[in-house]
Amino acid sequence: MRFAMTVVLILVGAAAGGEDAAPEDMVKNYLFRLSDEAFARRQAARDALQTEDEIKAYQSDMRAFFVEQLGGFWEKGPLNAEVVGTGEGEGFRYEKVMYDSLPGVRITAVLFLPVTDGPYPGVLVPCGHSANGKAMDVYQRTCILLARNGIAALIYDPIGQGERSQILKDDRKPKYGSTIEHTVVGTAAIPLGWNTAKFRIWDGMRGIDYLQSRPDIDGETVGCTGNSGGGTLTSYIMAIDERVDCAAPSCYITSFKKFFRKDGPQDAEQDIHGQISKGMEHADYIMMRAPKPTLILCATHDFFSIEGTWDSFRDAKRLYTKLGFAERVSLVETDAEHGFSPMLRQGAGRWMRRWLLGKDDAIVEQDAAVLTDEEAQCTPDGQVILMPGQWTVLEVMIEEEERLAAQRREWLASAPRDEVVAKIRELTGIRPAAELPEPGVEKWDVVEGDGYREENLVFVPEEGIRLRAKWYVPEKPAGPAELRIGPDKIDEPAQGLLERVAAGTRVLAVEVRGTGVSAPKTRLGSYDRIFGGGWRDFFTSYMLDKTYLGMQAEDITVCGRWLAGKSGGPVALHVAGEGLQPAALHASALAPDIFEDWTLEQPAVSWAQTVREPERHAVLLNTVHGALRYYDIPDLEKL
Repeated sequence: MRFAMTVVLILVGAAAGGEDAAPEDMVKNYLFRLSDEAFARRQAARDALQTEDEIKAYQSDMRAFFVEQLGGFWEKGPLNAEVVGTGEGEGFRYEKVMYDSLPGVRITAVLFLPVTDGPYPGVLVPCGHSANGKAMDVYQRTCILLARNGIAALIYDPIGQGERSQILKDDRKPKYGSTIEHTVVGTAAIPLGWNTAKFRIWDGMRGIDYLQSRPDIDGETVGCTGNSGGGTLTSYIMAIDERVDCAAPSCYITSFKKFFRKDGPQDAEQDIHGQISKGMEHADYIMMRAPKPTLILCATHDFFSIEGTWDSFRDAKRLYTKLGFAERVSLVETDAEHGFSPMLRQGAGRWMRRWLLGKDDAIVEQDAAVLTDEEAQCTPDGQVILMPGQWTVLEVMIEEEERLAAQRREWLASAPRDEVVAKIRELTGIRPAAELPEPGVEKWDVVEGDGYREENLVFVPEEGIRLRAKWYVPEKPAGPAELRIGPDKIDEPAQGLLERVAAGTRVLAVEVRGTGVSAPKTRLGSYDRIFGGGWRDFFTSYMLDKTYLGMQAEDITVCGRWLAGKSGGPVALHVAGEGLQPAALHASALAPDIFEDWTLEQPAVSWAQTVREPERHAVLLNTVHGALRYYDIPDLEKL
C-alpha cells in the first residue's frame, strides 16, 4: 500500500511539468504553459501591426481595456491643495504640499523647484516600494537633480508608504510593509472589479492635476519618472494619461514571459486582470503611448530580467520605427543592481531636459543634502488617516460594496435563473458539465478492506493536471454516493469515513488542483501566512482571465460527473476544512443534476465579508473579479 501511493506521488509530479517537477508545482507549470501560449499569440498580433491606422486602433483598444480592468476612475473633484511648509537647499527649493485624491483621501507630497523664475516643466515622480515613501534618499535625489536643471519635480506618498499607511497597529504605526498592504487592498478590490492600481494610478493623475494647477508650472510640458514600484506606476500612468509628454520608467520594464519563470507575479497592483490573455505585456505600456518619447532605465543585475527588458525594448523600437519616430524610444542600462542608481537618475534628467526643455546636454548629478523623514513630513502626526475626516481606501471600497449590494439585490430579484447562471459562468469561467471533457482515469492499485475495497486513482481532467483520488466501494452499496473534497492529503481517511463506507456509502475522495500533494509549498513569511501558499498561482490565473475558484469547481464537477455515472444517480458533495467551500458551492449550484446535496464543515466567507476583512487567511484565492456587481457567495444557495 505504501509503495503504491509513493508511485502515484511521483507520477502526479512528473506529469505536471517534466520528470523533475515537484507535485506542488503542478498548477504553476500548467499556468505557465497557458501563459506561453498567450505570449505567442500576443507576439504574432504585434508583428502584424503595420500601418498607422492599425497601430492607433490597437492603442485605443488596449488603453480602453486597461482602464476597464482597473474598474474605471472617479469624477475629479477639487484638489483643496495647501502648502504646509517650505525650504531651500543648495541649488533648489521645495514646498511640502497636500491635496485631495478623493474627498477625504489626502495625498502628502514634496514639490522640488528650481531657484529661477518659472514657469517650468513639471515631472511626476511616483515612489517605489519604500517605507518612508517620498522621503527616500534616492527618490529625493532624482527630484533635486531635476530641480537643479530647470524642471519642477513632484514626489508623493503612495498608499501604504510614508504618511499614507491605510492599516495601523494600536501604537499608530504601520501594520504592514508596502507590498503586503497593497495586496491586502487588492484582496478587497478584486470582488468589486477594481485593482490596487486603480488607486495608485489615480493618485498619480491627481498629481499631474496639481502640477497643472500651479501658475509656475508649464502644464503643457509634463514628464513622469520613477523606480521599481515607481517604475510600475510610471509605466501605467504614461500608458493611460495622454498628458505625459515624456516618460522614463526605471527598474521595472522587463517581460512577463521572462520574469514569470524566475519570480512570478508580484504584489496586487502589478497584476492586472486578464492582461496576459489580452496580450498586454510590459512593452505594451510603451507602445500604447507611441510615438511619445520614452526612455527605459534598467540595471544589468536587477531581479527584473534584463533579457526581458531588451525584448520589450526591441518590441517598442520596432513599433516606433513603423511610425517613423525610432529616436523617441531609447534605453539606458547600468552595470548595477536594482535601484535608482546615479547613472539612471542622470539618464532620466537628461531625457527630461531633451524633450521638455529642448536641451540635449550631458548634465551630471552633484551631491546634495536630502530632507530627513521629519523634514519631509506634511501631517501633524505622521499619518494622513490620523487627521480628522480622513478615509482609508478600504473604507472607500466598503462604501462601493454597499452601493453594489443594492444593485445586485435588484438584479437577482428580476433576472431569470438562466441569465444569472450565464453571468456567473462568464465571471468565473466555469463551463457547463456537458462541455467539460471526459477525464482520463488511471487505477494504480486496489486494497481490500473489511467489507469494502479501496481503489487508488488519478483523474486527468486536462493536460498537465492530475488529481489524486481514493474510491471506496462497499460490498453492499446503499444510498447516494458521496464526493469528498478537502484541503488536506487523502492518505488518511477522515474520521468515521470507513464506517460509513462499510455501512454502504460509496465515497470518492479527491484532491482537486492546488490541494493535497499539489498544494503550493508554503513559505515562511507574511505573504503566505496572510494570502495562502497559492497566491502567486492565483495572480497568474487572474492575469490569464481564469479564476482559481473556477478551475477547482470544474475539477469538482468532472469528478462528480464520473461518480454519478458509476453510482447511477446524483451524488452528495461533502467539503472538509476551509478554502474550498466557494468552489464547491459554485459546482453544486451550476450542476444541480450532478449534485443533489452538499455539506460544508465550515461556512463559506462571502465576498462582501472579504471587502471588510481582506486580512483573513487565504480569502484572496477565492476572489472573483467583479463578482459583487452581480452576486455574492450566499446567493448560490438560492440556485
